[in-house]
Amino acid sequence: MKRLLNTLYVNQPDVYLMLEGETVVLKKEGEKLGKLPLHNLESIVAFGYTGASPALMGYCAERNISIVFMTMTGRFLARVTGKSRGNVVLRKQQYAISEQEEESMKISRNMLTAKIQNSKWVIERTLRDHRLRVDEKALESASEKMTMYAKEIYASANMESMRGIEGQAARDYLHAFDHLILQQKESFFYKRRSRRPPEDNMNALLSFCYTLLANDTAAALEGVGLDAYVGFFHQDRPGRISLALDVMEELRSCFADRFVLSLVNRKMVTSADFKEKENHAVLLTEDGRKKVLKAWQEKKQEQITHPFLKEKISWGLVPHAQSLLLARYIRGDLDAYPPFFWK
Repeated sequence: MKRLLNTLYVNQPDVYLMLEGETVVLKKEGEKLGKLPLHNLESIVAFGYTGASPALMGYCAERNISIVFMTMTGRFLARVTGKSRGNVVLRKQQYAISEQEEESMKISRNMLTAKIQNSKWVIERTLRDHRLRVDEKALESASEKMTMYAKEIYASANMESMRGIEGQAARDYLHAFDHLILQQKESFFYKRRSRRPPEDNMNALLSFCYTLLANDTAAALEGVGLDAYVGFFHQDRPGRISLALDVMEELRSCFADRFVLSLVNRKMVTSADFKEKENHAVLLTEDGRKKVLKAWQEKKQEQITHPFLKEKISWGLVPHAQSLLLARYIRGDLDAYPPFFWK
């Protein structure tokens, strides 16, 4: 298993990145803000695009250090990566499977079953730990529905029916999501999913963390030689990292949602960390992003036992582990793709 390296998050706007020896230098309006050695980094994520020097991009590309540019609101702009890793046979097999509905369903079925089961256990964990503080009947009902949907996914006859079941499961899980918010209810609540733009604090936090998880997952897939843009469940669309979205479905609730709930319920973020723009879009402030990014890095360092590999790894390496397992299945080394079941 690879070693988890650090990600450099550049949170300030108008920062230019350049190479100096084997370090990355951060400059703003000609003033040097700081520099960091590159040998401990696996990626650089810059919010507020100013740019990076060709020398830095070339150095990082050669050493498989991805550079991701995002807007200050957390919208993905571009990713700079090096040569495709892995052999061409693996990607050709990936493309072949993506064109066959029956083969794509074998992988998608396992991914979605894990997604629904993990959503169920997020609900069950809240019931176990905070039964006297939540709507017990509402959460028990949601948990029972997740069990039913997981069974229906396995019985689905085609991709269209599978997408319908997954969509209904997601809606019922999100209907229960507001019950999982135990603190700061006046500022943090969940009524419906709003993305472009997020219309409240909770949607702004979820969207930001989903983007972080999607970027980490895309980098992991590319790192093992797969094409992050060609998925099995999510349909191909120009510019969309469909396979990364497939894999992160397993991790959405148990990683990103639990992380967001922890930030709110432990009051690590407050309403002061958000701002509302003229078009009613709600965004994290610069200080708010700093808090979230610091906590995200700490979360990625936490150790768990991988349910299939039976090895202790950090949360940050889970996307890499799942990418490796997916690549092994596509190569024919495994009889089925083993998804990530969290409990």
